[in-house]
Amino acid sequence: MKSLPIDDEYLREVLLELLRTPSPSGRTDAVMQIVGDRLTELGVRIRLTRRGVLRATLPGDGAPGGASRAVAVHADTIGCMVKRLKENGRLEVVPVGTHSARFAEGAHVTVFTDDLSNLHTGTVLPLMSSGHNFGDAVDTQGVGWHQIEVRLDEPVETRQDVLDLGLSVGDFVALDAAPQITPNGYVKSRHLDDKAGVAACLAAVKALLDDGRSRPVTAHLLVTIGEEVGVGATHGLDEYVAELVAVDNAVVSEGQESREDTVNIGMLDSTGPFDYHLTRRLIGLCESNDLPYRRDVYRFYRSDAAPAIESGLECRTALIGFGVDSSHGHERTHLDGIRRTAELLTAYLTSPLTFSEWDDRPTGSLEDFPSHSVQPAEPEPDRYPGRH
Repeated sequence: MKSLPIDDEYLREVLLELLRTPSPSGRTDAVMQIVGDRLTELGVRIRLTRRGVLRATLPGDGAPGGASRAVAVHADTIGCMVKRLKENGRLEVVPVGTHSARFAEGAHVTVFTDDLSNLHTGTVLPLMSSGHNFGDAVDTQGVGWHQIEVRLDEPVETRQDVLDLGLSVGDFVALDAAPQITPNGYVKSRHLDDKAGVAACLAAVKALLDDGRSRPVTAHLLVTIGEEVGVGATHGLDEYVAELVAVDNAVVSEGQESREDTVNIGMLDSTGPFDYHLTRRLIGLCESNDLPYRRDVYRFYRSDAAPAIESGLECRTALIGFGVDSSHGHERTHLDGIRRTAELLTAYLTSPLTFSEWDDRPTGSLEDFPSHSVQPAEPEPDRYPGRH
């Protein structure tokens, strides 16, 4: 199927709104309200699980109770949590999600107390943050979460001063995204992982509804809230889901093939290879739609697809993404990559399942298993080398 045009203005608007809404894992209510409102405005039916995972449903032409497909994307981000109120009036923090204190240094932050109206701003600083005081020792201080602290933008000098502000151990600390879109289309911001993915999914849904094209099977958009802490798509989908495509950042770095301005297809991540057939189906859709794409392998990476399979969902999985340079650090991507990810989603969601007849049921016979999926046998080893 042909991909659909994406509303670039809508994509930018949604992207910036999401990036400016803090959502570290464990404190995602505000961003999920935005996602839900956006989908409701488009006329999409949504449901939320007890934990707050959102599932939007786009009905298809298939028979009720038949096979469906899903796209999974996460709205939570990395962040921090207050571990200790220090005697000097500053905060010791620990990471939420996996990221280095090296890239937290210098970040502006927002501290959320249990009182939703009581917010405080601050900055993450190394313990030796004054060159005029510590001199060359600044350059030799180690890197780590025990080597930094949060300086609050308040007249506090003692632990009691911080307590009097209403702060407590366990308060969430969000790294401010500070998004910028350059005139030539680069997007510089924290938390592009995976706010840019959510924006791509919403833009794709809008394109599908604006076009009015039918879908061969029902499609679900699952927006998860714990991917950065390993939870991801553990629930929210049922046994009828035959295919799941995770949308996430693709690693742009030395030794990687992914690019910021293309859609990128993950062949393997730290949990193993993705489904051979679904992955190549997505590659075929890129080629038939002239969508620039890259194939890549990610060693230190997992997405929503991994916890979905680990929790018992029996389906094919694949991974697509927009390229992010300096992921979980000073992130950057390009609008072209986000848009092309959305375009691939429109082509995928209007195409049949990879194996329509086979995937319409959870199990089947060996004789019915798709024949072209059988790999060629390895040649017999030469038992008498040198005789030929």
